[in-house]
Amino acid sequence: MDWQGQKLSEQLMQIMLVASALIAFSVGYVIGSFRLMLLIYLGGVVLTTLITIPNWPFFNRHPLKWLDSDEAERNSTPPETVVQKKKTSKAHQK
Repeated sequence: MDWQGQKLSEQLMQIMLVASALIAFSVGYVIGSFRLMLLIYLGGVVLTTLITIPNWPFFNRHPLKWLDSDEAERNSTPPETVVQKKKTSKAHQK
């Protein structure tokens, strides 16, 4: 799953869980059944899980291009080390 796919998956999860909670509460309130409310919400959680957790193809529309290990070694440069000198105050010089 690419980065944008992860973002999409999380947005779908949040929207679907809130929507299923609202629907479950509304139906449970109108009918007056706490059990039905919990079953509807459980169904929403299961549906959300089936949609957002597997690595579906629509989550992979923007794949990252990785360098080959040989090419990465040829083009890598060692990081430059920066040495910073501490400023000594007059109090420390005495």
